[in-house]
Amino acid sequence: MTTGAILLVGAVARLRDAGIDDPARDARILLAHAFGVERSRLTLVMHDDVTPDQADAFERAIEARVARQPVVQIVGQRAFYGRDFIVTSDVLDPRPDTELLVDLALSAPFKTVLDLGTGSGCILLSLLAERPDVRGQGVDLSAKALAVARRNAAQLGVQARVSFHEGSWFAPVGAARFDLIVSNPPYITQNEMSTLSPEVREWEPHMALTPGGDGLDAYRIIVQAAPAHLAPGGRLLLEIGHLQASDVMDLCRAAGFSTVAVHQDLAGKDRVVAASGVSGE
Repeated sequence: MTTGAILLVGAVARLRDAGIDDPARDARILLAHAFGVERSRLTLVMHDDVTPDQADAFERAIEARVARQPVVQIVGQRAFYGRDFIVTSDVLDPRPDTELLVDLALSAPFKTVLDLGTGSGCILLSLLAERPDVRGQGVDLSAKALAVARRNAAQLGVQARVSFHEGSWFAPVGAARFDLIVSNPPYITQNEMSTLSPEVREWEPHMALTPGGDGLDAYRIIVQAAPAHLAPGGRLLLEIGHLQASDVMDLCRAAGFSTVAVHQDLAGKDRVVAASGVSGE
């Protein structure tokens, strides 16, 4: 009989030959997934005989990773802000950098929140999970992404306090106003797309990655319309590419926001623009 340890050795070699950055880590994650155990328990079962079903599951997972499918899509979930979120090829993989936006949102009170381009729902649903008295709405162009978000809402037990709408930016919410508007919109420039890793470029939805051109189109639309959808004292929080702070801040000031600031992620890169104090409040 074959053991997990034997399978792991061969898998690491295959992933290394495929150009995977950390083949040992990925192989262990995928082996734990195939075995149906927590990664921390893998060592305890590494030398047990492998069943045919486990071997088949691991082989499928390794073949997918050799094809550069992201590990998070293969295992079907990602930890974000202390909770597990369902992830498929229809949504962006939630990045740790995006947790900064959640931190900033939670730094002040709010009762209602709108998430534009909600994707998996990781931002919106994290906020609802952290604040049991908050109600939220999420908008996305992709019906498939919204299906993932609804599954995540149910998994986190917040589905009664959230509604999702298919459509473009503010169009589905009419004249509604919110205490907080958040968005991690597509912002990669057209020229940058070719520089992305195969895991991102070939497996994540392009609609959620880039608007084309200079990468600023989504910000132009969101920032211009946001003042009409913010309640008095409301805030706008936007994740940005690390070279886009100046441009996005200028858009916010031009739209009438009197308080505009940029916040850095743990790597010291500009990551979130925060705007408030709409003229006329």
